[in-house]
Amino acid sequence: MSRFLIFSLLITSFLSCGRQTADDGNLSKPGKKDIEDMNRFLVQKDRERILNYIERKGLFMKETPSGLWYQISREGEGEKLRENDKVWFEYECSLLDGTLCYTSKDEGPKQIILGHSNTEAGLYQGLLMLRPGSEAVFIIPPFLAHGLRGDGKKIPPRSVVVYKVNILRAQ
Repeated sequence: MSRFLIFSLLITSFLSCGRQTADDGNLSKPGKKDIEDMNRFLVQKDRERILNYIERKGLFMKETPSGLWYQISREGEGEKLRENDKVWFEYECSLLDGTLCYTSKDEGPKQIILGHSNTEAGLYQGLLMLRPGSEAVFIIPPFLAHGLRGDGKKIPPRSVVVYKVNILRAQ
């Protein structure tokens, strides 16, 4: 809870810096540049948290141009997954602090149709790198996961999400 309070104060103070006051003394709304600056700041802070996690865990990850981090530990066989494939996979979804959010051990393997399911953008991008039998770890920043709101269940707002996946099959 204290992290949330510190984060809230940081955002409030950042957004209030540089604002012009109206004649009546009320603060004006943040401008486009203020919002862009805040977004850049948040993306950079998320990246620093991800890099710290990678270092602590001793992972050897790569980053895509979109900001998805990945490590493929088993390549699998056959062709890479593609749009419209029906895919079954085991997974473990957690936060950077290790909090387990969702797992196929509790909920069973996930079945999706790539490009037609309500799947996080980062997970979708990562799955397209894999083949049947592949195993991988994806670290998904908030802007490619559940964003400012979280999922309304187990993933809090602005959370970096870690997915460990094992592709069972695809058709």
